[in-house]
Amino acid sequence: MVEAFLRALESCGWESEAELREPLELLDEVEQRIGLRPAPMNWPVGIAGDFRGLIDRAGGSFTRFRRTPGGATRAIAENVPPEQAAEQEGEAWETAVEELALLDEIGATLDMDAFAAGSCTPVLFGAALPNFGVGTLLETVCRLAPAPSARADVGGNERPVSAPFAGQVFKVQAGMDRAHRDRLAFVRVCSGRFERGMSLTHAPTGRPLATKYAQTVFGRDRSTLEAAYPGDVIGLPNASGLSVGDTLYVKTPVVFPPIPAFAPEHFMVARTTDNSRAKQFRRGIEQLDGEGVVQVLRSDLRGDQAPVLAAVGPLQFDVVTARMADEFGAPVDLTRLDYTTARVTDKESAETLTGRRGVEVLSRSLDGSLIAVFVDKWRLRAIEREHPGLTLTPMLAAGVPD
Repeated sequence: MVEAFLRALESCGWESEAELREPLELLDEVEQRIGLRPAPMNWPVGIAGDFRGLIDRAGGSFTRFRRTPGGATRAIAENVPPEQAAEQEGEAWETAVEELALLDEIGATLDMDAFAAGSCTPVLFGAALPNFGVGTLLETVCRLAPAPSARADVGGNERPVSAPFAGQVFKVQAGMDRAHRDRLAFVRVCSGRFERGMSLTHAPTGRPLATKYAQTVFGRDRSTLEAAYPGDVIGLPNASGLSVGDTLYVKTPVVFPPIPAFAPEHFMVARTTDNSRAKQFRRGIEQLDGEGVVQVLRSDLRGDQAPVLAAVGPLQFDVVTARMADEFGAPVDLTRLDYTTARVTDKESAETLTGRRGVEVLSRSLDGSLIAVFVDKWRLRAIEREHPGLTLTPMLAAGVPD
């Protein structure tokens, strides 16, 4: 659940600061998109582009943030009494106080039982680039994160934390070290003790995986990791065969359920701008797909030279453009498609959908599953009414209704 929530947040993006949502609208979007009831722990004072500081909901204290001169990473934080803040921040303070009163009225408070059950999530506001509120976020994670517990496998059987080592890849990222251009897989330890150098089994292929160079990572800093326990994260460099959701284990075989892939709402066709770089283009697209930066779909109409990239937020396409040019030397041209809704389908249903106006059937590169994309939900509903027996399953594997 935690991995799915983090990946959903990573996927949300907007094209400019002016398009950022209001805080209340953001809370509604979190609940609608991933089905978790949000419980704000703090509240922002100021609007996008004029972020003043944060009000702590529990104690009512106000922390004002200021950017540090010279590009230093730690922001300047100042604790300001509420009376002084009301006088100095004026209308921005009044708006924040009114919104906090509304949250109290609707009962948007953290329920630890609901949090442990995976139906409620704490929410903290801040700004990552100037480091506003990041410290509070980290402290809250340390304070509220539950201890590791037994994890269910694909068959519904729980693997206790005392079982032999097992872990799951929840993130893959390349380009973190420009000097070596390595590819780092982040593995969450689910059970047992990990020791550097032990040989792990890659569940999807059954192949052994060496861990001689296991690392622990904090930001851009890395150090050799000798041992890890349930809840810890292992960094495995140059693990080219690993993808998000893969299970690793020793001794007792296990396969954990895949990490949910959230339904994309934006689609682009990618083409290389330099045909001599076709090999680099294909390698780059495959790597970004494996990392989960975008979902790569194949179209019989366009062929492998023009894959369809699917994303939750449009900023994901900016990441693709930058990384394809910088890391792979294969600049791309992206062309927008007018589809907004995706459903998982099957071969029989695909035959019925093929050729219909406002719909296209694509195949997902990672697993070959068939994805039907529609211009809008009205077109989807019209087809469902006309052909009620079609397989059109929402892509939200987390079980959240679309």
